[in-house]
Amino acid sequence: MRRRTLGRAACAVVLAALAAGCGIRTTSVPVDAGAAPSRVPCRTAEDGASGTSVPGVPVRVFLVCGSQLESVDRRSPLPEGKADADPVRTARLLLAQLLAAPSEDERRAGFTTAVRGPLTVGGGYRGDPVGTLRLSRQPEDLAPVALSQLVCSFGESSAGAGDRTVLLGGPGPYAPKRYRCTAELRERPESVPPTAPPATATASPSEPVPGSPPAAPTG
Repeated sequence: MRRRTLGRAACAVVLAALAAGCGIRTTSVPVDAGAAPSRVPCRTAEDGASGTSVPGVPVRVFLVCGSQLESVDRRSPLPEGKADADPVRTARLLLAQLLAAPSEDERRAGFTTAVRGPLTVGGGYRGDPVGTLRLSRQPEDLAPVALSQLVCSFGESSAGAGDRTVLLGGPGPYAPKRYRCTAELRERPESVPPTAPPATATASPSEPVPGSPPAAPTG
């Protein structure tokens, strides 16, 4: 009996030494690691819905979910057929959606928005390339995530300048930049949106587009 007891003690010493050598911290109680951390779904209940008839224009905006940009389909109150023909109108619809607080379903799915008011958007100034949009604040002054939301929401809509880009400027006398929505930007919206080479399109009309932000004084 004594020999068996000594043998068990020796085995316990060996096992403890092996655990210490592997960097394993011993414990006197069972350890339950539990389930793996759950990820936010980034998917609303309406995403898979079909056959529903909701009035308004379907629009797609990019919201923040899980530290990335994810697209969300919504409905604008504007009647059908009134948005696509006017890029500035489309941009205003998208901006209004980005400024709005996420719905209850969106919040449950993990969506938020970094776009904050006051913020408006209008057409370009004299000499701007066709398709320019100008914000009431300089794009560089916005939070990077908010600018990324605007770039992707505008760039992937009829308000964009093609190829997932948007010509975006502010209220000052600075030339607009051609921002691009890339896969990398959607994955890391806190980074600065990349810019593409300046557009070579024909200059916009001699007068600002109605509803544009007022031009900054040059004198």
